[in-house]
Parts: sequence; structure tokens; C-alpha cells
Amino acid sequence: MILTEDNKLKKLVIVGDRVLIRPKSPADKTKSGLYLPPGVQEKEKTQSGYVIKVGPGYPIPLPTNQQDEPWKENNEKAQYVPLQVKEGDLAIFLLNGSHEVQYEGEKYYIVPQNSILMLERDEELFD
Repeated sequence: MILTEDNKLKKLVIVGDRVLIRPKSPADKTKSGLYLPPGVQEKEKTQSGYVIKVGPGYPIPLPTNQQDEPWKENNEKAQYVPLQVKEGDLAIFLLNGSHEVQYEGEKYYIVPQNSILMLERDEELFD
């Protein structure tokens, strides 16, 4: 199987309330025209990037029914409270709570939803 941009991330499964974010390319100069040295963006407390994959959400504990017999199989599947984040959103998040990972030569961040401060969503993407 040949890896392409479309299918290289399909194998990844994001767990729980976590989100996979591809960082936005950092600006190399300020609005006033001053060039920034390399490494300035990494020292910032916040980062922005595009949401690539989203985990299933916060798990809800399964109800325990005391009337069932202990030998019965439990075939109930886990249930989740879905996340507010959607794939394609632009997220501004705290670097403190995130984990930087390298996958297929690209840099990504795995971020829990509680470290995301703000989302910019283009509703036309979801129509």
C-alpha cells in the first residue's frame, strides 16, 4: 500500500478526549515587519493548528445492574460524551497540556480538549 496524504493518517486512532492537531506554519516576521529568529514560536505558551483527528470523547461509566446474574456476559459497548471539537477546526491551545509527536516526518500535537482555548470553525466545511 502506498502512503498518500489522504490515507497516511487513517491508521491512527485517537483515544478519549484527545485531539490530533497539525500546527499552523509559524509566522517568520511580526506585523510590523521584524524578522523573528528560529525558536521564538516554541517559547510561546499558546499555539494554533488544524484539527486532523478527534477522539471519541469522555467515557461514561456503564451502569451496574445488581439484579443480573454474575455469569452473564456483558455485551454493552462503551458510551462517550462527544467532544465539541470537529475535524477541520482551527484550534488555539495551551502548549503546556499538549504532547508533541512526529509521525511520517511531520510534527503534530496530541492535545486534551481541556487544553483547547478557542476554536475557529468554517461551517461551510460541514455542509
